[in-house]
Amino acid sequence: MNLEKELHVAKELAIEAGRAIMEIYNQDFEVEWKTDLSPLTAADKKSNEIIVSRLLEAFPQYAVLSEETKDDKSRLANDWCWIIDPLDGTKEFIKRNGEFTVNIALAYKQKVVLGVIYVPAKGELYYAARGNGAYYQKDGSVKRLQVSQRRKNPRLVMSRSHASDRLRELIEKNNISEVKEAGSSLKGCMIAKGEAEIYYRLNPTMEWDTAAMHCIVEEAGGIFEQLDGTEMFYNRENSLNDKGFYILNTKENKLLYI
Repeated sequence: MNLEKELHVAKELAIEAGRAIMEIYNQDFEVEWKTDLSPLTAADKKSNEIIVSRLLEAFPQYAVLSEETKDDKSRLANDWCWIIDPLDGTKEFIKRNGEFTVNIALAYKQKVVLGVIYVPAKGELYYAARGNGAYYQKDGSVKRLQVSQRRKNPRLVMSRSHASDRLRELIEKNNISEVKEAGSSLKGCMIAKGEAEIYYRLNPTMEWDTAAMHCIVEEAGGIFEQLDGTEMFYNRENSLNDKGFYILNTKENKLLYI
């Protein structure tokens, strides 16, 4: 499967959207609240506009599923579907802590085959295409990503804004001594980069939250599964990831009592 053009376009658009996000980030902006009480800013909208319009222009035959675009269920009949979170970590954006990302993924027959994550505040780009490995790019240099081989005293990364009491319970029961916090899809990137070994998400997410990092983690040699150990599929009728998921560097680091 040759995804060279798709990857090139997705990387360019993630960076371009990131620039637009930073322009808004560096000035005063208003926060709206959606019906599900999640925040929305001009940066979410502008990033979405850039990515969706340009992807449809470059690949008119592909469907699109984006957090900030009305869902067109005709996508279900299409083997190819772009899955986009134009600004993952809007809460972190509002807090101005820099831990937000642009997520662009591509699914083929419900399996994610391409993932691009850009961190606008740091100029970091993570990307992967099925069968071609995962990579990290910053300041013009590129390095291949590989999960760590650590099995003793694994490091767990958890959400800065969505941590649950049940997760804290799991951490305690499994005697995890080193816990890091991060926003958005950065948690998956940290495992792909070898900076942590475990990430558990017990509460629901959406397809666009996980698709890009799913591909990057697996291409870096990691494990991405739903909490019941099954594979996560994409371009579904119900876009809610209601089973939760975990990301591991190795099966040996799977938590007990789940």
